[in-house]
Amino acid sequence: MISSRLLTLVRCPDCGGTLTGQPELVCTACGRRCATSAEYLVLHPGVSYAEQTKYLDEALHDDARHEHVSPPLLSAKIRNDMLRQFLSPGPSDTVIDLGCGSGKVLVWNAGTGAYQVGIDVSPYFAREASAEIDLVLGDLRRLPFAAGAFSKGYALDVFEHMSRETLVDVLREAARVLTPDGALFVYSHVRKNSRLARGLKAVNALARWFERRGLMDLSRERLRKSDHLNPLVDIPDLEAMAASAGFRIVRIRYYTPAVGAVVENIVMRLVEHWLSRRASQRAASTGHAIAAAEASRQARSDARAHVDGRGLPYAALRLATWAMKLDVLLFGRVRSGPFFALLAKDGASGEDRRS
Repeated sequence: MISSRLLTLVRCPDCGGTLTGQPELVCTACGRRCATSAEYLVLHPGVSYAEQTKYLDEALHDDARHEHVSPPLLSAKIRNDMLRQFLSPGPSDTVIDLGCGSGKVLVWNAGTGAYQVGIDVSPYFAREASAEIDLVLGDLRRLPFAAGAFSKGYALDVFEHMSRETLVDVLREAARVLTPDGALFVYSHVRKNSRLARGLKAVNALARWFERRGLMDLSRERLRKSDHLNPLVDIPDLEAMAASAGFRIVRIRYYTPAVGAVVENIVMRLVEHWLSRRASQRAASTGHAIAAAEASRQARSDARAHVDGRGLPYAALRLATWAMKLDVLLFGRVRSGPFFALLAKDGASGEDRRS
């Protein structure tokens, strides 16, 4: 969606100039022309970066899980609950989702009354997000928005995909587009873990054991994690990096998924693999063999229908979600790798650093 309010916030991704005109936007300063689609603005910068995320690769999206927004469950529900608890978005806020992916978190938080904008480098947006939320296709290193355009922002599962140099650029851009009293909620992880992470390693070893016996498929998970650059060493490194961009950490909790690892890394993957095999067998019984990606897509579609129907599978997943919250309640103050952090902006960083 492209609203008239969004058009007042966007700026040229190259020079920061004002954009005018419809349907094509033209920069009044440098003359750059920016394309639009029916569902989002296309505001990629003119510069070419050597570092690019693998999430631009269509292979990471061929199971079509991005196309539809289901209710928040499991770790996604925990992340969204922590976002609301830390950031408290409300009707008076203008909020930016940095690296919004499909836009599902924006859809989940539409009821807060905050005006929301999502930006991502790849165009794999959900139907619901495209219809209800202002979306921009662009690069987080050169945010195409006016200085101080947003009161709050968040970045979920984004920082670990960046090098240190890129993370510095992204944090500085985030500081630029936030108001002087703005805040940024972050979910990511540092490389230094607590001893609690040994349990997670054991669960992952069990998952690989299941895969060797053909009971689950971890290829997509390996592809997803192959994009991780993990730029942050530890929490002091996070504090220093945030300070260099004009932020200070005002609140932090840690997330060591002990219960969550068993639920998501073992139980859910076993179920997903079983559903995919069942889809393949159904297709084969009708004389129409299908590829693994198509079987996965059909399995996810069937599972989504059950969840959206709010039946027994949905109730079971809600119970599992409540169990997973024990990881935050029990271990949330134990300093470990994954963290939820609220970064408050230093008022001096509101200047447009491009000038």
